[in-house]
Amino acid sequence: MQENAKLLIDQDLAHIWHPCTQMKDHEVIPLIPIRRGEGAYLFDFDDNSYIDAVSSWWVNLFGHCNPYINQKIKEQVDTLEHVIFAGFTHEPIIKLSKRLCEITPPGLSKCFYADNGSSAIEVALKMSFQYHKNRGEKRPFFVSLENSYHGETIGALSVGDVKLYKEVFEGILIQTLQTPVPENQTEEAAEVAAKALETLLNERGYEISALIIEPLVQCAGGMHMYHPLYISLARSLCDKHGIHLIADEIAVGFGRTGTMFACEQAGVSPDFMALSKGLTGGYLPLSVVLTTNEIYDAFYCDYHELKSFLHSHSYTGNPLACCAANAALDIFENEHIIEKNREKIAFIKVQLERFKALACVKEVRQTGMIAAVELHQKDTQRRVNLEIFQYALSKGVLLRPLGNVVYFMPPYILTCKEIEMMMDAAYEAIVSLKDF
Repeated sequence: MQENAKLLIDQDLAHIWHPCTQMKDHEVIPLIPIRRGEGAYLFDFDDNSYIDAVSSWWVNLFGHCNPYINQKIKEQVDTLEHVIFAGFTHEPIIKLSKRLCEITPPGLSKCFYADNGSSAIEVALKMSFQYHKNRGEKRPFFVSLENSYHGETIGALSVGDVKLYKEVFEGILIQTLQTPVPENQTEEAAEVAAKALETLLNERGYEISALIIEPLVQCAGGMHMYHPLYISLARSLCDKHGIHLIADEIAVGFGRTGTMFACEQAGVSPDFMALSKGLTGGYLPLSVVLTTNEIYDAFYCDYHELKSFLHSHSYTGNPLACCAANAALDIFENEHIIEKNREKIAFIKVQLERFKALACVKEVRQTGMIAAVELHQKDTQRRVNLEIFQYALSKGVLLRPLGNVVYFMPPYILTCKEIEMMMDAAYEAIVSLKDF
């Protein structure tokens, strides 16, 4: 390892606390300083390359240092870097908002911006609750699916159900209700889960503001997947009880499930759609909540009526981030990304077949450009995810398993050859596990 890298590691550990990390691990597991990125690859200070098979936490759609996005941001930085977004506006955000309203499901016609996924969830929850309050109704509860994850701020954490993140903060979270998620990707499982939701809403629907779901794939919940039928059944039940449907497409939006947005596969328009991650192609923090004119109108009033939505972020609508988002949408349109991904989705499906023959594999799942291999694990104390991470890294592939689930969420620019390299590394890593 170069001296520069060693110095950076020492300085990092002296001053930085990393997310989702037990920092004591770095007494024996070295940090890897990354010097540059290019396309699907990251390069360290020894010029070792790593295929970024997780899109750097699911955000990097078109590769690192994408020339087109780079150029657009360079042009924008010389024009306007930021402006307060109360009482002012700017061209990049107007262009972006118009485009988002055109490509998302019908009826989503208003955009409210924040700067990360968790904040977008907070916006949707607060907006839903206040909508009902503005109409004279008190609906203090939200419903979410078991095994769900929606972020780590207090409201977002409250509607999640992954104990690893939530349990320690239980005493300060808002009250929420959980309903079963479909057990698998069959229509039958979707119908069973919808029946459970129907029972809950029949009993308590009058006190519920919204149902929040991750459409099709519960990403941080071990990449659990379910059938689109559940979304359409849930939409009908929400309509019956006057409950909002919040679609958290922060991770699954922008082509991850094979369509631009996961809700499309159910033919459903939610009342709120939260977007982030791939929104800027992985370049800059930005999130948006799209909603309907009906919801917007419930807040539209004379100043003294006190129905305004009082929520803000200092960097709301940042022009540089909006510029990156517009550039990402340009790439989707000009390079026909959704259509091109179909070939890669089919190739991933073929590559997954070999995992099914391994005795330690419990299940293999795929939804579009998201794939997962779930392992049987007898010893729950064993850090299988860490073993696989380290093995794959030695083969030049960045994987970051979720517990005993090895998943793939690569940039869309990966070639079929690179997809095969990614799958080879994962397969070899799993086979290399001893006494498993």
